[in-house]
Amino acid sequence: MLRLLTTIFLISTGIFVYSYFRELNPGTITVHTGPSSQFELSAVTLVVFSMAVGAVLVALAVGMRQTVHVIGNWRSTRLQRRKEKVDALHREGTHAFMSKRTSDAVGLFEKALSIDPNRIDSLLWLGNIYRSETNYAEAIRLHQNAHRIDDRNIEILLELSKDLEGAKRYEEALQALQKILRIEPDNLTGLTRKRDLLIRLEKWSDALEIQHRMAKANLPEAERRAEGQLLTGCMYEVGRQLLERGHADKARRYFRGAIKKDRTFLPAYIGLGEVLIREGKTKEAVEILKKVYAKTHNVIILHRLEELFLEQGEPSEIIRIYQEALQQDPHNAALQFYLGKLYYRLEMVDEAFDILSTVEGPQDQLADYHKVMANLFLRKQHMEQAVMELKKALQFKKRVVVPYVCTACQQDTTEWSGRCRRCGNWNTFLALPWEGGAGAGRDGAPAAGRTVPYQGIASPFETV
Repeated sequence: MLRLLTTIFLISTGIFVYSYFRELNPGTITVHTGPSSQFELSAVTLVVFSMAVGAVLVALAVGMRQTVHVIGNWRSTRLQRRKEKVDALHREGTHAFMSKRTSDAVGLFEKALSIDPNRIDSLLWLGNIYRSETNYAEAIRLHQNAHRIDDRNIEILLELSKDLEGAKRYEEALQALQKILRIEPDNLTGLTRKRDLLIRLEKWSDALEIQHRMAKANLPEAERRAEGQLLTGCMYEVGRQLLERGHADKARRYFRGAIKKDRTFLPAYIGLGEVLIREGKTKEAVEILKKVYAKTHNVIILHRLEELFLEQGEPSEIIRIYQEALQQDPHNAALQFYLGKLYYRLEMVDEAFDILSTVEGPQDQLADYHKVMANLFLRKQHMEQAVMELKKALQFKKRVVVPYVCTACQQDTTEWSGRCRRCGNWNTFLALPWEGGAGAGRDGAPAAGRTVPYQGIASPFETV
């Protein structure tokens, strides 16, 4: 009732005011709405009409603003609910994966991506799951999608490089790692992964360039020492590749650099000897190897000299070197064994029998020792002793040739090389069956790769 009375009062007041001002302002105003159309209004009516039009326009503006605000709130609420749903699906997916319910996790991540295809963390998780299942094509697709959304995200590029490496698309993996280093040049993870991939591809010069940077990085002492050992290995490998390509003078510089880094790095000494041999300076090579043996007493040096002199048709020289080594260390069973083995190779049956029959040490470690002795007894017509030696040889579960063994991973081989094929460590091969000589393997994860031993550095032993 009050509202009705108020409305009637306001209308009445308005009419009264309008009439009052109209009488005070008599006359009309002509308003032209076109070239030939016009109409007349009193001044008060024109003012009231103008105010009414203004009020309507203000009301429309306010109404439109309120409408836009309402629509915006509705959209924001809808997006928030959508985000909460996607978050919940992603969270459930991670829990499923942690609980080893991989198939459930895949379904949940895919559902989250069907709602929000640009969800980067879901793309990353799902891609990693596919990579763990060796579905590299799908992992690459997902991580490439994530990279397109955020092309400066280093985590995405790291995961993509792992996918590409798993798919054996090594050059593309290197490109992904290079993008990381363009974004963040000192990223240690990117540098490490690129270096390891270059090592896998045997791109030693490029790996060495990165390793120089790694060796200067601010790392804990143990890691810095491991990086220094890896630097030495890379320098050696660059020298080896240069030598194989016929660049002996350049190879010498890298071998000397490796020796300067590590005075106990045997492969570089042997490499330096190979440089001299390629240059026709065999006597100088022999002198260097003999000096290295005098310092290290590593029998692998004698093996290289043995192959070298036998290739040159000078067996007496290597026999003399073995005999001189035995004179300095007459109770060294290893030297006695290898000298006897050399006699056996040269068909010097009596000399081989005399020294091998007195050796103490390898009998319980090498089946081939007993095979050699059995063969020697046969040549001497001692049949009973030959049979006994063969029985001893047959007791071995594993056939062992006098080879080299890696101290880091226990891989054995009949060919020496500067780097172990299995674990990727350098300077870790020893001549069986005795310890001593080579350095210990570096700490850290092994790097896979193929290594090419120098021609002729094989086990100086012909199996029976």
